[in-house]
Amino acid sequence: MKAESAPPADAPFTRILGVGAYRPRRVVDNAEVCRYIDSSDEWIRSRTGIVTRRWAEPDETLGVMAEQAANKAIAAAGLAPADITCVIAATFTHLMQTPAVATEIAHRIGATGAPGFDISAGCAGFVHGVVLASDAVRARGGNVLVVGVERMSDILDLTDRSTAFIFGDGAGAVVVGPSATPGIGPAVWGADGSQADAIRQSVPWDTLKKDPGHPFPALRQDGQRVFRWAVYEMAKVAGQALEAADVAPEELDAFIPHQANARIIDSMTRSMGLPARVTVAKDIVTSGNTSGASIPMAMEAVLSSGAAVSGGTALLLGYGAGLSYAAVTAVLP
Repeated sequence: MKAESAPPADAPFTRILGVGAYRPRRVVDNAEVCRYIDSSDEWIRSRTGIVTRRWAEPDETLGVMAEQAANKAIAAAGLAPADITCVIAATFTHLMQTPAVATEIAHRIGATGAPGFDISAGCAGFVHGVVLASDAVRARGGNVLVVGVERMSDILDLTDRSTAFIFGDGAGAVVVGPSATPGIGPAVWGADGSQADAIRQSVPWDTLKKDPGHPFPALRQDGQRVFRWAVYEMAKVAGQALEAADVAPEELDAFIPHQANARIIDSMTRSMGLPARVTVAKDIVTSGNTSGASIPMAMEAVLSSGAAVSGGTALLLGYGAGLSYAAVTAVLP
């Protein structure tokens, strides 16, 4: 989706200038997932709201998906790849410890010489990236590409009933650039490290070196624990972000939370007292939980469908592994 016009490079504020998304070709319904776990389409829908998710094919790598989403976001912003001065990638499914996938993304899109680095903050990573991008633009100018990209299917144990049906793959990207008026509010972010084991990798990578016969490390999640934490704590964080931005709940045009679970989204919406006219993103229904990619993918979905409009005020709220969280208000591109 396209921003209205390009502001001067020395503008004192920042905003999201454009957004793009990429959804893998393969659609996986609940019936297919239930081949591996003892569950049903009805149970999955009632507990999570998920009807389908996308799983990437071998050729749809993190770099490929990110490139597609990034090019759409750059075009929507009315910019060229040469205008991108930094690339931030939010992902925890880049299975190479180094180099960062952000450098590959920069090369793929033709942002020659632009620095790139990855953020590993789980499902909160994208909002962390937007906050860092906003600070970078205000400090150094330019236009920062923030990409949330995940191949969750690479780290799933399809026999694990607590995770196999939840997650999907995809990429979403935004360009953060200068603005003559405020477009990104103050951040409220943090982490509760005492609950870091609620979402975790089953074993460290070096387990495979010590025991080559060990099953590949997979995602593990204490679903009920995460559900309770999100329902009771994240509505508070959302309220703090609105207060910090001096935005009342009734002044919001859209609420775009991490797409973890439709029941969590509904509960937070009620706790925040959002009026019915506020668009609440539920991309989880057809995309599943895409972790660091979920918020930009959901943003693109509500804008492209017309459920939200350019210039509206949105609240972005990410939360997940860590347990980390980040919330910020933003003007939609």
